[in-house]
Amino acid sequence: MDTLGKTITCRAAIAWKRNSPLSIEEVQLEPPKAGEVRIKMTSSAICGSDNHILKGSLPGNFPLIPGHEGAGIVESTGEGVSSVKPGDKVLTLVVPQCRECNSCLAPKGNFCEKQDILPSSGLMLDGTSRFTCKGQEIYQAFRTSTFAEYTVVPEIAVAKIDDAAPMDKVCLLSCGMPAGYGAAVHSAKVTPGSTCVVFGLGGIGSAVVMACKASGASRIIGVDINEEKFPRARVLGVTDCLNPWKLKEPVQQVVVEMTGFGVDFAFEAIGLVETVVYCCLESCHLSYGICQIIGLAPSNSQLSLEALMVVSGRTLKGVCLGGYKTRDCIPQLVTDYLQNKINLDPLITHQLPFDQLHKAFKLYHAGKR
Repeated sequence: MDTLGKTITCRAAIAWKRNSPLSIEEVQLEPPKAGEVRIKMTSSAICGSDNHILKGSLPGNFPLIPGHEGAGIVESTGEGVSSVKPGDKVLTLVVPQCRECNSCLAPKGNFCEKQDILPSSGLMLDGTSRFTCKGQEIYQAFRTSTFAEYTVVPEIAVAKIDDAAPMDKVCLLSCGMPAGYGAAVHSAKVTPGSTCVVFGLGGIGSAVVMACKASGASRIIGVDINEEKFPRARVLGVTDCLNPWKLKEPVQQVVVEMTGFGVDFAFEAIGLVETVVYCCLESCHLSYGICQIIGLAPSNSQLSLEALMVVSGRTLKGVCLGGYKTRDCIPQLVTDYLQNKINLDPLITHQLPFDQLHKAFKLYHAGKR
């Protein structure tokens, strides 16, 4: 069927309001406008940020189609698109790279000024959405909305990848894997022989662990309240597993005692303010420890800490998507996977068809990830 330049009908998962279950609906998707790409989605992973926006801890407009960690094939392109063409395999990017704003042009940092995360409008760059359902405009999560059979994404949020890439695996390189892996190797730059602690052993935390091991860390402490994650964590490289609920002392005190002085690198992959201040930062060596914040805390939360916690030399540092310039760096990560330089397979716990998305979220909330 020739769909070029036409509105198409496809299935998508819609959250009609905050805290409501996803509903698989038939939606209408307009063709891409100038600077946009329409993609036939083949695979999408669930990321914590999807859950945050559905639950309201991250502001968003409803009704909306969530999902941002996706892989697909370009179906058509709008006027002026030059970096991809129909038939190309691509990844969607929650953090775009416009290559024009100050953040993109600066040698460090990657938080493009044309992002739609903080805050999330749910609209394309021209202020409209491409999706409708039952005559109603549907908002697009982070300008990606990968929980759909087709989606429209700005060209600046699309990365062309190797044709040999297995889409059901490399979709993780759209967000979760680089967010964790890049936080350790690209942003914090974990050093050989160093000590690390990772708070949260889900997908992103597991990617941090893999990066710390690949960087030559001598000790990697994993912290999580779900002990079912410990066996996999040990396989990935964790040397010590801690459940803070079962400790007689605060977890940060235990970490300091285990290492003698505190760790060189601490990573927060949960998104809890309490973990950032009272656990992650205090676990760091007071003179040179680096505390890296990856987890996305609720939008109205505030950090409050004593100045003396950092004046001694500790560093409290945030990072988004590993600090990678996304369109420049993500395709290389796909190539690294194809060349067996990084391994995505341990991060894949379940693979389900699109119509079982509800089951996938149940597994996510049960900690089976």
